[in-house]
Amino acid sequence: MTRFALAATTALLLAAVPAFAQTKSPQTTPQSAPGAALEPGSEAWLRQRGESYSAASDAEQDPAELAATARLNAEISARNAAAEQMEIEAAAAFEAESARWRAEAARLETARAQWEADVAAADAARARYERERAAWEAEMAACRRSGRVCLTDAPRH
Repeated sequence: MTRFALAATTALLLAAVPAFAQTKSPQTTPQSAPGAALEPGSEAWLRQRGESYSAASDAEQDPAELAATARLNAEISARNAAAEQMEIEAAAAFEAESARWRAEAARLETARAQWEADVAAADAARARYERERAAWEAEMAACRRSGRVCLTDAPRH
């Protein structure tokens, strides 16, 4: 059990070291006084934040390296343009499919509303027929009680 605890503690400490290393505050340079306002982007401002990169002029760089960098930048730009085009096409396809779905949903909603209206009309017609049939049956029963001959036709559907 103690070996496991020791191994687990060691693993946690090793995993935490990069996090602690990244949270170290940047060192100030002797040229800039603490609290002095530095122009953002200036070399002193970058140095204060731990940046040490400064690009050399094109004349000081290797022409083969510049050509390779330009080629890589062109490839990256081409891939970015292709990805942007794919994203535009995907968005257009999504919008087209979304419009198709909305049209289909509207059509189905209209069909449902029509069906409900047809059911309501059928229910109203059935209720009207049942009222007319009940009135006819009452009239026929009264006619039979009176002993007369009753020739009234029954209501039709």
